[in-house]
Amino acid sequence: MSKRQAPGALEDSMQVESPAPKKARVGDDDDDDDELLNESTNNGHLMLKEAEVSYEDDENEPAVTVPVLKKVPDEGYTDLYLDTIDRKVLDFDFEKLCSVTLSNINVYACLVCGKYFQGRGPKSQAYFHALELNHHVFVNMDTKKIYVLPEGYEVMSKSLDDIKFVVDPRLNRQEVAKLDKTTKISWDLANKEYIPGFVGMNNIKANDYFNVVIQALAHVVPLRNYFMLEDFASRPQLAQRFSTLVRKMWNPRAFKSHVSPHELIQEISLQSAKRFSLTDQSDPVDFLSWFLNNLHLSVGGSKTKPKSSIVQKVFQGTLKIESQEITPKADLGDRLRFEDKAVKTDITNFMILTLDLPPAPLFQDALEKNIIPQVPLVTVLHKYDGLRSQEKMNQRVRYRLLHPLPPYLLFHVKRFSKNKFVSERNPTIVTFPTRSLDMSAYVEPDPKKYPPGEPVWYDLVANITHEAMKKRDDSVEGEQDAKIWRVQLRDRARDEWFGVQDLFVEPERAETLFTKESYVQVWEKRRGQPNANAQGKGNAT
Repeated sequence: MSKRQAPGALEDSMQVESPAPKKARVGDDDDDDDELLNESTNNGHLMLKEAEVSYEDDENEPAVTVPVLKKVPDEGYTDLYLDTIDRKVLDFDFEKLCSVTLSNINVYACLVCGKYFQGRGPKSQAYFHALELNHHVFVNMDTKKIYVLPEGYEVMSKSLDDIKFVVDPRLNRQEVAKLDKTTKISWDLANKEYIPGFVGMNNIKANDYFNVVIQALAHVVPLRNYFMLEDFASRPQLAQRFSTLVRKMWNPRAFKSHVSPHELIQEISLQSAKRFSLTDQSDPVDFLSWFLNNLHLSVGGSKTKPKSSIVQKVFQGTLKIESQEITPKADLGDRLRFEDKAVKTDITNFMILTLDLPPAPLFQDALEKNIIPQVPLVTVLHKYDGLRSQEKMNQRVRYRLLHPLPPYLLFHVKRFSKNKFVSERNPTIVTFPTRSLDMSAYVEPDPKKYPPGEPVWYDLVANITHEAMKKRDDSVEGEQDAKIWRVQLRDRARDEWFGVQDLFVEPERAETLFTKESYVQVWEKRRGQPNANAQGKGNAT
């Protein structure tokens, strides 16, 4: 069989043009499509249209489509996931920081596990938490709005109002006015009863000194009412966090019968440069003095103008100090007697009055036991009668209170003293009445401000006590005893006393309050007296 001849010469076939190369399409011109259709290949097949091989649009499409957040739930799904909320694990007392980023901006709390997360958008920590663990219900710690994630819609159910109230308890003026009159008992989620205002406070490590001071201040009526009713959104964090803690202490619908001061003490640690913290125990009087002065500034008080804030209106009084230099010619046995020469007089303001105890006995009694002396409160108050003087440096000094006395008096019983070698404690017991303390004997008469001869009655509100606890037998010699701080509070509604030590709240007998080592006392001026401020008002003016 003969070989079939080629239709044309090989040279002719070499002149056939190769197919046009593919190029990226940059436009939608019809001329380019027609040109491609007219081109052919070696085997006679037509090329595909350029539009079918273009990859430009595919490269711009995202790998994962971003979900669209819903503003409202689908019909019939308004209560979805609400049954997963666990109120027993919710604790809104700790500092509002994201558990992942440690940011305090736009923080949400998971209502299933109680953890804090930042944001609720598709790339936020709360969004990933919802996808990973199927925890879907979150509350915004600022706006108190509750959302379902990952859908993103807001829950409008009234069944969650109790959670919103616990996040930020708010009482109106009528409810605040009844706090000291009602005897109603509240119950927490653990079916444990508690009295609002008389709740335990967490001792995270060594912040018991802080707890007793805050407990005492929370029972100063005008101060408490002011911080429960006023809006501190535009004020410094110290005022905001103290207000929040006071409102939680007096919350009648709390989930648990105790509170944690973590959020407030973190702010205090920051502002005091860690002078007061939750890890190192400090002196309650040092903290009280620092806290009152900084709280005064946080609510808009002035550094120079007296009684320019609620803090000074409640606690600040006026004191006259007379001093005279002790000359070498002074009689050695009568160095404190004021001479006829000129006396220097200074008028100053105070918020805390220091009471000096008589020296403790150095020897033991016949039974070889240390004698614990007792001294009446009126005796140590003689320091302010303007007659008895004491030696201070090279000066003889005497003190006298001036009218008008403040609505509340703070007494500091000075028990601790330091020398070059050791810190000493005076265990003397101060006996005192719980009601009807007459302060008129220690105030200089002023007929223009107070009727002469009229008593000035004060009633005890809070009593901070100290207890020394011996350390273990293998402790280092000379090591100081551990200090335990406790506060005794008066319940005005029931006319009863309660002792609070960290989380423990127990009834106390008024007759035995003085048996403890009193360290700080808060006395309230009795109503109905001249210059006695009206109680129960938010502005306390």
